[in-house]
Amino acid sequence: MSRRKNDRRAPAVVIVGAGPRGAGLLERMVAGAPELYGDVLAGPGLDVHLVDPFPGGAGRIWRHDQSALLAMNSMAADVTMWTDDSVIIEGPVAPGPSFWDWARDLRANGDPEAELGPDLAAELAAVTASTFPSRRLQSRYLGAVLREVTDRAPAGMRVHLHRTTAESLSEKDGDQLVALAGGGTLRADAVVLASGHLDASPTPDERDLAGRARELGLRYLPPEQTTDSDLSVIEPGEPVLARGLGLAFVDLVALLFEGRGGRFVPDTDDPDQLRYVPSGREPVLIAGSPRGAPYHSKTHYQLRGGRPPLPRFLPPEVTDELVAGGGPVDFREQVWPLMAKEIAWGWYHELFHGHPDRVRTDWDDFAARFATVPSGSPEEASLIGCLVPDPLDRLDLAALDRPLDGVHAPDLDTLQLLVRERIAEDLRQHVDDRHTPHLGAFVAMLSVYTETTRLAGADVLSARSRAHDLPWWQSFFNSVASGPPGFRVRELLALSRDGYLKFLGAGMDVTLDAEGFHATSTTLAGADPVTTRALVDARLPDPSVSRTADPLLAGLLERGEAVEEVLHDDDGALLRNTGLLAVRPADGALRTAGGGVHERRFAVGPHTTVKVAGAFTRPGMNAQSLRYNDAVARAVLRALPDSATRATPAA
Repeated sequence: MSRRKNDRRAPAVVIVGAGPRGAGLLERMVAGAPELYGDVLAGPGLDVHLVDPFPGGAGRIWRHDQSALLAMNSMAADVTMWTDDSVIIEGPVAPGPSFWDWARDLRANGDPEAELGPDLAAELAAVTASTFPSRRLQSRYLGAVLREVTDRAPAGMRVHLHRTTAESLSEKDGDQLVALAGGGTLRADAVVLASGHLDASPTPDERDLAGRARELGLRYLPPEQTTDSDLSVIEPGEPVLARGLGLAFVDLVALLFEGRGGRFVPDTDDPDQLRYVPSGREPVLIAGSPRGAPYHSKTHYQLRGGRPPLPRFLPPEVTDELVAGGGPVDFREQVWPLMAKEIAWGWYHELFHGHPDRVRTDWDDFAARFATVPSGSPEEASLIGCLVPDPLDRLDLAALDRPLDGVHAPDLDTLQLLVRERIAEDLRQHVDDRHTPHLGAFVAMLSVYTETTRLAGADVLSARSRAHDLPWWQSFFNSVASGPPGFRVRELLALSRDGYLKFLGAGMDVTLDAEGFHATSTTLAGADPVTTRALVDARLPDPSVSRTADPLLAGLLERGEAVEEVLHDDDGALLRNTGLLAVRPADGALRTAGGGVHERRFAVGPHTTVKVAGAFTRPGMNAQSLRYNDAVARAVLRALPDSATRATPAA
């Protein structure tokens, strides 16, 4: 519907969410507007409104108002919000400072204490390219990014930041109307929902668990952002079950131990280890998960052999062929073998180029032979076994995915040494530059992640693959690519050695009765359950549009103007409700209950059916997140009314 002729306002876009994703979209709009919208910028101009109750640039997750103990899980040199020459996009490349560039420039040319305050200035002074900055310092970088993006806006493009909540989205006479908390409405031609992780009401199982726990006098903390949890209900000295060993668990440990006054100091007997000095206020955590071990540590080294030549086995052309075939595509049978081959290609490229003394031929010979044998076949295993003599130099995807396979113990105490040995060896390989093939595999995982996202969005994967295989792949990717810094893993090991953290093993299962929560695991099959009076679900809530606490999204869903992805088998049986907001893959346009899309409403982020690996990225990686930001931003600009239909601006 076209705008009324007597409406003399300038065209406008509303971005709901001013965190890294919203700021990244704005940056791509700033870069692309002169090309796509230059005539309008010279006339009435363009208003872009960012709406977020949290600080612009940082948003909720990266806001300054959180514990100084919480760190990023990326090194300073591995964070950027800007495009560079590696990024293949339709819009213009617009380089900008990475976190490390920003930090060095502020130290050399700025006044860190005046800009950051004494605590963050002291941290900035100690930051190196390979340290893991605090989230509070990252918050300041993200704020600086948004300010620079705004400063780069071309003449005629006006950026407005609203520190409030968007409560509803409706449409009238072709305008998108965004109602703000506390009153006021923004009229726009296009709206982008970029609010990130959504709060949601508990699932039926979580509500039942919480209700039964209250009746029995137990304490249960449901899934949520750890920084928002009320950890005061956990008493000093008491045993507490933690379900989940991902990044939320790492935050939980930081807040319950260092956050309560404990300290980590070098172990005088082993300088590579830490020792925990208690405050007397800490609990004892007994933690488990499906895998039973924490996420793999971040790598602490750079590639020795240069970036692998990717993609090789799963390039866009192969994805195009799978999409053109119309499906259904079986992920495990048709896609995973190509993914596994690609990940191995990245691993062995780094091994042969970075560590030629540890292989029995050169790369060209190996690559030619490796490309001819099927993924996972005996022939492939034989080739690798012949040319890569040390088993530690051979990629073992099963061990990465299931780190406790083969580990069994008769009781909890016996299990601890076995799990610590696995975690310590994994940490060693991720910080010792003799094992840089791990980083080669990581780079390849980013490459295949892009193509699996395209396949998922093209709606050609079988329903079973979408319901079961894609969640497995996302979980596996997270465990390998989104782990904590090495120093956090050292802290977990120190707590375990001193008895403050106990690992329950893989396949954790929890029941409850009047005596408390009872936890078992497949690793401890046959052992007595562990019983506590408190349980923490140490993870983020599962995404759910139907249970969302966001009134704007809830309203759209109720009116059929947004839909939640629900997967059914060929016979119509329900396979899985993913809880994700359904969008058009190419540009994030909202799908509607009628089967169409709304051409002026868009959504991006982890709550949508298009998964991209993070809102910011490593420099020089042709990052999927930057490419998708560009595609969505250009779609938003193209969705605006063209200049021929625009009214003359008011005097």
